[in-house]
Amino acid sequence: MKALVWHGTADIRCDTVPDPTIEDGRDAIIKVTACAICGSDLHLYDHFMPGMKSGDIMGHETMGEVVEVGRDNKALKVGDRIVVPFTIICGQCDQCKRGNFSVCERTNRNAKLAEAAFGHTTAGLFGYTHLTGGYAGGQAEYLRVPFADATHIKVPGGIPDERLLFLSDIFPTGWQAAVQCDIQPEDTVAIWGCGPVGQMAIRSAILLGAKRVIAIDRVPERLTMARAGGAETIDLDAESNVVAKLNDMTNGKGPEKCIDSVGMEAHATTSLDAIYDRAKQAVMLESDRPHVLRQMIMACRPAGVLSIPGVYGGLIDKVPFGAAMNKGLTFRMGQTHVNRWTDDLLRRIEEGQIDPSFVITHTVGLEQGPEMYRTFRDKQDGCIKVVIKP
Repeated sequence: MKALVWHGTADIRCDTVPDPTIEDGRDAIIKVTACAICGSDLHLYDHFMPGMKSGDIMGHETMGEVVEVGRDNKALKVGDRIVVPFTIICGQCDQCKRGNFSVCERTNRNAKLAEAAFGHTTAGLFGYTHLTGGYAGGQAEYLRVPFADATHIKVPGGIPDERLLFLSDIFPTGWQAAVQCDIQPEDTVAIWGCGPVGQMAIRSAILLGAKRVIAIDRVPERLTMARAGGAETIDLDAESNVVAKLNDMTNGKGPEKCIDSVGMEAHATTSLDAIYDRAKQAVMLESDRPHVLRQMIMACRPAGVLSIPGVYGGLIDKVPFGAAMNKGLTFRMGQTHVNRWTDDLLRRIEEGQIDPSFVITHTVGLEQGPEMYRTFRDKQDGCIKVVIKP
């Protein structure tokens, strides 16, 4: 089959690789009908996340049709249409029973590596380094889904792939980011980053009843999309002091809730702390650039909440933790517990409350995938979300 394969920093190729096969009785094989490039994939493209190996198949936003089922899998049958959550879940461990699916205790087949890096293992993830299991991703013609009797979202016919695909990651991720804020009717929610997750967080915060949403980015097309979703915006290229601007917009109080939809590769080229981060990262004294995290701590209203769906992979420096402690801020973060939210979100799609396909700007075939990684990385042609149709 054809698949998008990682070969090194900024080196993604469309290769011919062996077809997947059933390896366990709970497995299923799907024929991929749509997949997408996620902003988190760019951390792998830039090689800021450890644990990648040449030959790894990319991708963790995938859906398709079941074409083969393992003998112990009673939940699926050939012909079922499913969205595949990026988190691989067993459905049986203590964490899965609590709905904490992204920290499933059984699905990371490289658990010892994760324990060394994080203290305890997290769930296995599709196409996302050997720290999270080294599983093949879904930017391919076919995908093996391990633990498929639990790791799936069964979806109805008659709804286009484009409206359902993002149940795999960015829609529940943006939703969880907003839910973690415990939004109240009078709240102002500030969201850093207007990429795909930020766009979903904007709309989720509004659906959950936020009085105001203020979105912060520097890419014109993303700011335009944020305004279309109901947000006020701050253009980073036009505003040198985001904290002061947020104070001005909130009568000096600051936003009650803040969401970091950027993560480890924050870009702020004119900021002194961003220059510091670039220098430390270049000599491997810091792995992540936490410019947004610092800004959120300083901007957030005392006793507020910081929600962090943006991915961080290692070590950060010069975080004003004293400000966070003395202001009494609450931090909530983590990879998304996808299956906790998807029944509700599928219902909202079916009822027309939201159509997640608004975020799609480019649709291509697998062969164009390597080029689209570069386009997405450089934010060319208004690129916000790339969907691949194998």
